[in-house]
This record gives sequence, C-alpha cells and structure tokens, in this order.
Amino acid sequence: MNSTSTPVDSPAQDGWEELVTTALLGTDRRTPPGAAPGREAPVALLDAAATQTVRRRAGLRPAPAAARPEPAPADARPALPAAAARRLSMLLADRPGTGGGGRRGTAPDLMELLPQWLATANARGFAAPPEVLPALLDAARGRTDLRPAALAFAGPRAVWLARLNPDWRFALRAAPGGDPALPHPRDTDRVRQLWQEGLFAERVALLAAIRAREPAAARELLATTWATERAEDRLMFLDSLRTGLGADDEPFLEQALADRSRNVRATAAELLSALPGSALAARMAVRATACVALDRTRETPTITVEAPFECDASMERDGVVLKAPAGRGERSWWFGQLMEAAPLGTWAARLGGRSPQEIVALPVTDDWRSELHAAWCRAAVRQRDAAWARALLGAPGAPEAGGPGAVSLAERAKLLGTLGSAERADWVAGFIAAHGLSEAFQLLGGCAVPWAEPLGRAVVDALNIARDAGSYPWSFSGVMGLAERCLDPSEAGRLDGLLAVPDESEDASPGAGGYWAEAFQRLVTTLRLRAAMARELGAV
Repeated sequence: MNSTSTPVDSPAQDGWEELVTTALLGTDRRTPPGAAPGREAPVALLDAAATQTVRRRAGLRPAPAAARPEPAPADARPALPAAAARRLSMLLADRPGTGGGGRRGTAPDLMELLPQWLATANARGFAAPPEVLPALLDAARGRTDLRPAALAFAGPRAVWLARLNPDWRFALRAAPGGDPALPHPRDTDRVRQLWQEGLFAERVALLAAIRAREPAAARELLATTWATERAEDRLMFLDSLRTGLGADDEPFLEQALADRSRNVRATAAELLSALPGSALAARMAVRATACVALDRTRETPTITVEAPFECDASMERDGVVLKAPAGRGERSWWFGQLMEAAPLGTWAARLGGRSPQEIVALPVTDDWRSELHAAWCRAAVRQRDAAWARALLGAPGAPEAGGPGAVSLAERAKLLGTLGSAERADWVAGFIAAHGLSEAFQLLGGCAVPWAEPLGRAVVDALNIARDAGSYPWSFSGVMGLAERCLDPSEAGRLDGLLAVPDESEDASPGAGGYWAEAFQRLVTTLRLRAAMARELGAV
C-alpha cells in the first residue's frame, strides 16, 4: 500500500460497501472493482471480499503507508487454560437471543453468560488470549455493561488496539490504562508525569488506584489540576472520592460546592451529606428539623410537616436544586431534598427519642407521609444506614407489599443494597414466599450471585407454583432468565423433576405446559454449563 491516490475502480477504504452492492446486483450486471467482466468475475469478487474481510478484522484500518505501530505491551498475567480459552471463543461467537416474550427453546443464551465468565476470569487473574481481543472489544463496544470487565480482562493491549481502530475508541476513556503497572503512590515523579500527560483513562485509573491505597494522596493529586480540568472530567474525578470517603475530604468538597458546574456542585453536596459529621450535614439538619415536628396533643403522637416557602441562595449552594421537575410542587421538591441530606441520627432527638422503627410507624399529617418516607429512603441509601433501611423496608411478609415506608420497588431495591448479602437474600426470599414473583424481579437483581440457598429455593418454588397454576408462562421469562444466571449451579440436580411437560388444566394458557418444560430444561442446562465454566477456570 502506498500514499498515491486510490483509483476509482479499486477497493478503497469503503470498498466493502462496493463489494456488497456488486454481490447483490450480480457480477453479470456489475463488474467487481479491479476485475474484468466474464467468467472470472465471481472469483475476483470472492477474492476481493476475502481481502477486505481480513482488513476489517485487523486492528489497523486500511490507510496510506505510515510508520509501523509500536509493539503491543506485554501482559504478564498467566494464560487461560485451554478449555477456558475455547469456551470464551464460543461465548463471543454467540448472538443474543430474541429476548422478550415467546419461546427461546432449550439452548442456553451464551452471550448472557459472558459477564459472569469475565468476572471469574478476572478474579483468577488470567490474561486474555491475543487472538480473541478483537471479538472481545467488539462485544464491549455493543454492550456498555460489559466494558469494565471486558477491558480489565483485555488488559493493556486494549488501549494499544484502540489507538489503531476508531471502532474501539471507547477503550481510551474506559480502560484501566495502557501501562501494565501503575506507579506506586510514593513514586511522585512518575505519578505526577502520568497525571499531567496520560490519557484520560490512565488518569482515572491512577487516581482510583491511589485513592484505594492512600486517600489523602489522591485528593491532593486531584487538587493540583482541579481548576484547569474540564467540567465533565471534574465530575468523574470527584466521583472517585466515594472510595474511602471521610472527614478529611470535607474541605475539598466544601470548595467544590462553589464549582461553576451544577453537576459538580450536586455531586459534592451529595458526598458531604453522606458524612453525617460534615458542616453541610449540620446545616441541612437545621433546615430539615425546622420543617418537621412531633404533635403530642393528639391521642396518638403525630408528625407534622411544614415545607419551606423558599429556596434561598445558601440552600442552592448546599446542593438544593431550585427548579422542580414537571408535575412536582416546589415546596415538596425542596422539602424532599432537605430531608434526604439531613443526618438520620437527627430524628431520634427531634421525635422523642424513638427508634427508626417507631418513627416510621408514626402517622404523618396532611398527606406528607409518602413524601417524608421516600426522602428517608434516599437518606438511608446515601448514608448506608442499615437500621433505617430495615425500618423502611418492614417485614417481607407484611400485607402491604411496599412495607410501611418504601414507596416503590425501586426504593426497596435500593434499601436492600444497604444490608449484608445474607440478610438481603433472606428478606427477598420472604417477600417472594408472601407475594410471589410478580413484583420480585427488581429486588432479585440486587442480590449477590450465586443466590443463597433460601433465595434460590424460594424462586424455584414460586416458579413451580406458577407452572402448576397454569399461569401465563411468558410473564415469568424475565425471572427465569435471572435464575439461569444467578441460581447456584449445584441446584441443577434438584430441578430434574420439573423437566416433564405438566398436564394442562382447562383454564391454563394454551401451550403453557410445553413452554414451562422448555424453560426448566434450559435452566438446568445453563446451570450445568456454568458449573463447567467454573471448573475450566479453576474456580471450583
């Protein structure tokens, strides 16, 4: 290849489209570029297509001759076992199923198992085989949820390849960095050089690595260039302070409250409100307690609410957003923001020394109960307060599926995230036993994988009950898909009894029995495949 101009009738950079057009029209009607008409034209078309296919699969796009790229960096991690490498190629070659309703057959959805495979391979510290890197980057390009695990597995060569192919440019901002080893936090010269000259992805990785080991050093490094960073970069860097967030971060975050970017100010305020001892939390507590009181003159003590009448400049500086969303009243909007930012420890003293459970059980005047409890839900999540989360969740078997405080499935899912994995699984298992699976999908998504035995048993039992009741089968496809990825593989043997086609009652959905049999067969096959994947990676 040279730097001279490309003839019109020869394969150019966009020659693939030209070849596709020729194939569709036929070589009798359109001669392939660079070929003569006649009997050899079809052969010439296939030869040109083969050449273009190699070019398209290569990391380097066709271009005028230029200097050769630097060699790819070495990856010192151990190579994958041969069986695991073959399995990865199979997973990457699979195409996602149709999803949604309808039958999916009994074959496992391999692409949906790729995130779990990558997580296990990364935990074992294996390096990606060089030959699969293009397919791995293509998969990560199409699915943003795959990117963190895929790029960690690809290692430093992901950045090297991304510099050669613009289709993989996302790796330059998302990969863990091009160097196989980041400098030690105390190697100040290398740290400062990489911080000032590195790619954005390298700088993010450097800041995260230092923050995990020496939080103060990371904050001080960020401060050296804070004033000159772009707003979107400041937001990303500020988010890294969530790791190891502590009282020493307060002065820096207080300064960020005056940032010219509204998103940066909001993030700084959120981080400060997660520090119950911060000055911002104290200011919010004063504002919030002015809005909430306990009326002891009633037969049952009752919480009264007086929402703020204005949002002044000091409230805005502390992260309160002035303009309410469409359909939301301004006063309730401001009130909710104050309540979620105030330390939850404020309310025991304000409301008669009561526990979180007792406070949540109190009646609230003038229809403010939902607004107040929703704000406390957000506060419990932000402050990682398990005691308040338990109070707002209530008992999983309570008649009201939403519990005494939570207002939506989304809020309950977030509250569950503040609990330990075992307690979370037990609560969701109890919820499913009491209320079935119709509302459990979002709650299941936040449980640790593989599911604990009580949770797995509750899901399988509920699916079995739905099958025996002749329920409309496709409405449970989402839960069945989760079970394929999240049930403990050791449960496969216990499911063999569910593989037969059940007798269908007169009021059952037509064809439901066959669907349920297929779904359970796919579930068992997938669980056994996951067990084989773990063995191949040495994770069992």
